[in-house]
Amino acid sequence: MTVSADNFKVLVVDDSNTIRRSAEIFLKQGGYEVLLAEDGFDALSKINDFKPDMVFCDILMPKLDGYQTCAIVKRNDAFASTPVVMLSSKDGVFDKARGRMVGCEDYLTKPFTKDQLLETVGRFVAER
Repeated sequence: MTVSADNFKVLVVDDSNTIRRSAEIFLKQGGYEVLLAEDGFDALSKINDFKPDMVFCDILMPKLDGYQTCAIVKRNDAFASTPVVMLSSKDGVFDKARGRMVGCEDYLTKPFTKDQLLETVGRFVAER
């Protein structure tokens, strides 16, 4: 089954309202269905309820950070194959390595452009 943009659900997890809103606008312009979460706990309940096809997850968040959120998602058999892309304002080698250790598939540095965001999603839509 081919997954087209119009039935591909993307969850954006970030404690910054600005980042969530800009990602939502960009993704909707790309034809994707968008869900938003403001922290890791919110994300986990939305992943469970809505089963997104892909997750963008900020690293630095209160309560449950992006690494912890990603690790929990990846440990759950139902969601282990859901691609998780870490979002960070830091473009450090250590952050990328730590993200890979918890199972994230990719890494996007903030602030991102519409093209960077849509290109990243497009790669995972193509892999479906």
